[in-house]
Amino acid sequence: MCEFNQDESMLFGPGGQLRVPDGDDITRKMAMLIEGQCGGLGPNKAAAKYGFSRQRYFQLRKAFESGGALALANRKRGPKTNYRGTHQAIKEVIRHRFLDPLASAAVVAQKMRQCDYSISTSTVQRIIGAYGLEKKTLRQCN
Repeated sequence: MCEFNQDESMLFGPGGQLRVPDGDDITRKMAMLIEGQCGGLGPNKAAAKYGFSRQRYFQLRKAFESGGALALANRKRGPKTNYRGTHQAIKEVIRHRFLDPLASAAVVAQKMRQCDYSISTSTVQRIIGAYGLEKKTLRQCN
């Protein structure tokens, strides 16, 4: 049976060994599942050996059973789309900024909310900064 040595990043088996690239989380998770399901180690000991909880072990097993090894890849957390700063909302922020260049981001956000856009002041600030629409301050020359 194969066994994964985390210190050396090597898979060992009866016929030889195989080096695993550093940071290859898919192989590490696969080795845990193989040892837990096929190697006789069991879910609790396999999860502990690889630094996962028992619950995470079963989540990974379920993901593997439904989607294969690619389902074990780490996924980006958080929102997948810019759901607040939509294309239409960006256009409206720019329009409000050009209509009233002296208005603050809070004022623009309030006007947007009055028009039924769910947008925060910080999102308006981000849009204004991204498009270079900051207020210019005049300096006195001496």
